[in-house]
Amino acid sequence: MQKFMKASIRQISEMTGFSQSTVSNALNNKKGVNPETARKIIETARECGYQMQKRVDGIRLAIFKSGGQIVADTPFFSALIEGVESEGRKAGHEITLFNLDNRQPDYMQKLQSLLNDPSYAILLLATEMTENDIRPFQQCEAPLVLLDAWFEKYPFDTVLISNTDSVCQAVQYLLDCGHKNVGYLKGNVRIQNFKYREMGLHRALQRNGKSLNSAFVYNLTPTMEGAQKDMSALLSENHTLPTAFFADNDIIALGAMKAMIEFGIKIPEDISIIGFDDLPFCEISIPRLTSIRVNKEEMGRMAVRRLTEKIAEGNQQVITKIEICNILIKRDSVSAPRPD
Repeated sequence: MQKFMKASIRQISEMTGFSQSTVSNALNNKKGVNPETARKIIETARECGYQMQKRVDGIRLAIFKSGGQIVADTPFFSALIEGVESEGRKAGHEITLFNLDNRQPDYMQKLQSLLNDPSYAILLLATEMTENDIRPFQQCEAPLVLLDAWFEKYPFDTVLISNTDSVCQAVQYLLDCGHKNVGYLKGNVRIQNFKYREMGLHRALQRNGKSLNSAFVYNLTPTMEGAQKDMSALLSENHTLPTAFFADNDIIALGAMKAMIEFGIKIPEDISIIGFDDLPFCEISIPRLTSIRVNKEEMGRMAVRRLTEKIAEGNQQVITKIEICNILIKRDSVSAPRPD
């Protein structure tokens, strides 16, 4: 079955006198449109020279990896995928997984097959992508929505976390608790999300007349084992410590906490820590980790809803950037600093 490309639903609506929703339903072969009305709309589309394209048969959830240190088998991405799959079922779309790893020898071949197939809309998990990685997707023939990333040079429809605002609020909480020196447990793999989170840290400090002390920036591997190992190496060098840290994510925070505890550092008595993502581990860690809660399932559902709109409306020119707001969950890893 084929259907028409719909460069402008509004244009056909104005020419035929039918509402935009009726035009969209007719061109997508949906039920509820009078056959004579549908015939007139389709004839008008032909007269306007609209080309034909294959019907979108489903949605591919393309999971991009470049190292795999961030996009891994963690509760965050499991919940995200569950949201995608549940909303896909609700919308009547088949969801198929498509792994895209730029370390593999067949990467370019798989990429081209994805970009050149208009029969499946694409939901692209772009967490680990760089601007160079996203550039080829400008040539994508299918409807496309990004998930968990935003690129200023290459604006695509996207659904992502409100990174900067959330971190700004979390760091303000540390400052309000009385911490004068806030450090940064910085992931040494600089994905887009981490960059925007760093902006939030700087924004909060600047609003309070402060700046980030480079001595309090600890570069850590964004895995539990890697963060623990890196933090242990730094602590063994007797680095000066702040009274509080913000960590790029919970994995980094929890790995660093393990190392600190091994070195006899008490949390939160000696150092307060805030993570990001609010993974289930936060509730059972000792102490329980204060973290920024992300509605991961809703991110996935929202992305599918936006992609469904693009499938229905065709190649519309409006680009949307949807940010999911987060909540700071206060637990046991933050307290007021000890008096000097």
